This record gives sequence, C-alpha cells and structure tokens, in this order.
Amino acid sequence: MPVVPDEMTSTLDFPAVAPPGRVRATHLRFKHGVRHPANWKQLMRFLCVGASGYTVNLAVFAASVHLIGIDYRLSSLIAFLFGCTNNFWWNRHWTFDAAHHHPAEQGLRFFLVSLLVFAFAYAILVALVSTTGMEKVLAQAIANAAATPLSFVAQKLWSFRA
Repeated sequence: MPVVPDEMTSTLDFPAVAPPGRVRATHLRFKHGVRHPANWKQLMRFLCVGASGYTVNLAVFAASVHLIGIDYRLSSLIAFLFGCTNNFWWNRHWTFDAAHHHPAEQGLRFFLVSLLVFAFAYAILVALVSTTGMEKVLAQAIANAAATPLSFVAQKLWSFRA
C-alpha cells in the first residue's frame, strides 16, 4: 500500500521495529509455552500458593484493622509481610521447585518484586477506600486480586527463573 505523505505523516518519527526473525522467535516461544502442560501446572500451583497467601493476607489485615484497631494503611503493610513470607516459602519449594538455588538471591528478588506488586496493590487499596468509601477488607481483597497477574509474570521470569 503506497504511503501518501502529507503534513501530518511527514513530521512523525516512528520507532524502530524489531527484526522479523526476532518477532517470529518470540511468537514461537510464546506458542510453545502456552502448549506446554508443565507451564499450566505451574500456573495452577502458583494460584494455589497465591490463594493461601491471599487468605493469610486478608486474615492478618482484617485482624489488624478490626481486632487490634491499626490503621488500614499500616495493616496493609503488616499483612503484606505475612503473605509475602508465606508465598516465598511455598513458591520456592513447590511452585517453581527452586530449592536447589541460593535462597538469599531468590529471596531478594522475590521481595523486590513483591514490594513493587505491593505498591501497586496499595495504591488501589487507598484509592478504593478514600474515593469510594469502600469497606477496607473488601478493598484489600480487590487490590490484591488486581495485582496477582503482575506478580505471577514477574516472579516466574525473574525471581525463580531457571
């Protein structure tokens, strides 16, 4: 299709595009990954671990807010620390079967990723509570659920990479 230059298109600079061979290789890798049953099993394990961490997080959050009377923002941090510890142990030993790698290096990566994911979830939590007046435990549940996909991808690709 011929390109007709005009005033708008002649002034736009388009970014360089990845070479076709690289795009094809990435596409094939993705296609293979989706078809590989071990990846789906790993995702299911990650979701089970996430569900346990989610439960720990919400239980600690609810207890901190309702039983102890701690502000919901600080309670979110406390709950994060408990959930993060739970998830690291289970992901290291079961989901990604990475116990043969050094725990300090994995722990640092896991914590950094978890901290970034926590910041994302925390922003959602505060926005939901402050702008809508949503009940705090429900807002925490929604915020954590929204952050889960980001967590899976980052933990798989960086924290527990083979």
